[in-house]
Amino acid sequence: MTKFIPNTITSLNLAAGFFAIIYAAGGDPVTASWLILAAMVFDFLDGFSARALKAYSDIGKELDSLADIVSFGVAPAVIIYQQIYSLTVLESSGLSIAESSGAGILPFIAAIMPVCAALRLAVFNLDTTQTTSFRGLPTPANALVVVSLILSEYLSGSKAVSYINSSPVILVILTLVLSLFMVSRVPLLSLKFHDLKLKGNEGRFLLAGMIVVSFAVLRLNAIPLVIPVYIAASLISLLFKKPAVG
Repeated sequence: MTKFIPNTITSLNLAAGFFAIIYAAGGDPVTASWLILAAMVFDFLDGFSARALKAYSDIGKELDSLADIVSFGVAPAVIIYQQIYSLTVLESSGLSIAESSGAGILPFIAAIMPVCAALRLAVFNLDTTQTTSFRGLPTPANALVVVSLILSEYLSGSKAVSYINSSPVILVILTLVLSLFMVSRVPLLSLKFHDLKLKGNEGRFLLAGMIVVSFAVLRLNAIPLVIPVYIAASLISLLFKKPAVG
């Protein structure tokens, strides 16, 4: 029976993503964001349980990717779509021709995110070079950027974050940047510690320290900085790696 535990947890990830889409489409991005965070917890637990129980399977690997597309590709894209739609259409007393045209292309812009998430996961499943590090932005990190903007404004009332969330142009640019970053080959840290030694974990310790300092200084306003800090720590950690010989 233990072999079914990881896949059951993965299914909970998928279910959380499904409900996140429902709430996002219904105009409740905060609840949708909490559900995406729940999906992230399930995404961590399914891998942890699979390793602990030695319950690996090809079906589990494929199911994990399918769940991630829904929870970390489709769900955050729907949140962004609804955010931009409400800013460009719903707040207007009437639709002008320009507004109607702009609203018409929104689904196509938002669709780029789940498409790139699917491509990123397909490559990851076949890429043997991503066992100890990542190439391109992981799909949970993509979702975390979107979620952090929603929850940071909700929890802290940050004016800076509120400005980002109220700007259709910035949200469109953010969608495109995150989508392209997912399918890029930029090397990023894997967060898995194989031991607690400094050597070989320089980037991970640097990331932990930078996040602690960010929250100590900015408190809840630091939430949207988690992924930028992760990217910065990943790039800095490249300095600690020895160049290949030959």
